Amino acid sequence: MITLKEFEKEIDLYDETIYMMKEQLEHRFPPHYHLKAQLLLVSGGMAYLKTADQEYYIPSQHYVWIPKGVVHHVKFNTKELTIFNIYFPDESQSPTGFYEELGIYPVSNLLREMISYAENWQGHVFFGSWEYEFLKTMKHLLVNSPGERFSILLPTTEDKRLLDIAGYLQDRLHEPLTLPLVATQFGLSVRNLTRLFQQQLRISFLQYLKMLRMIKAMELLLNGEKNVSEIAYEVGYSSIAAFSNTFQQLIHMRPSDFQKANSGMKESR
Repeated sequence: MITLKEFEKEIDLYDETIYMMKEQLEHRFPPHYHLKAQLLLVSGGMAYLKTADQEYYIPSQHYVWIPKGVVHHVKFNTKELTIFNIYFPDESQSPTGFYEELGIYPVSNLLREMISYAENWQGHVFFGSWEYEFLKTMKHLLVNSPGERFSILLPTTEDKRLLDIAGYLQDRLHEPLTLPLVATQFGLSVRNLTRLFQQQLRISFLQYLKMLRMIKAMELLLNGEKNVSEIAYEVGYSSIAAFSNTFQQLIHMRPSDFQKANSGMKESR
């Protein structure tokens, strides 16, 4: 089995090459970084990307751009997930700062076709080849038409109190969770729990809970075994309209459209 050092050395072996990898290797390794920027495409499930201070959620048919030098760790929720990686050498900065900032974006139809064309290429692609020019054009496409940035992310913490509270919330998303109820459960005042979230996570209790519910909803929608109304109730919404509106606000599409889009992609694979 390949080690982390061998994996990192192989990708960064040549300064000017673009490296292609379709194997699911990154999840095997502890937090690490590359000397090249990374485009990580997710299909068929949801991946999780953890950095030093945030945990990002990457739904199917989205990609994450990871700048060079950013320490990260990849996880995923199903063996059926396909992860496709392209590692790009450094070049001049983009006017918008796109290449210098980690971000998650939807895969456009054009980008999907380009990746489909190149998905069987493996290993180093050398400067001067037509394949290199093709992939470089793909990279420039990202900055010129990135699409709506995906905004679901959760701040991370080493605070044991908050880790316990987060676990408690995740196990009870179907329940009518409130700030006073959770504060009482953990022997805290409402004021102290509010302060704990703001100081440690820089996010409110309600916003954190909303994010957790939407993440769980996406997982259930991708699974495809339940309809939208069943999922709404399972993640704690008594109103389907309220669930749908919140989902669209954060994901930029209706739950039913999200489910249809991803089920369609599964059928085409």
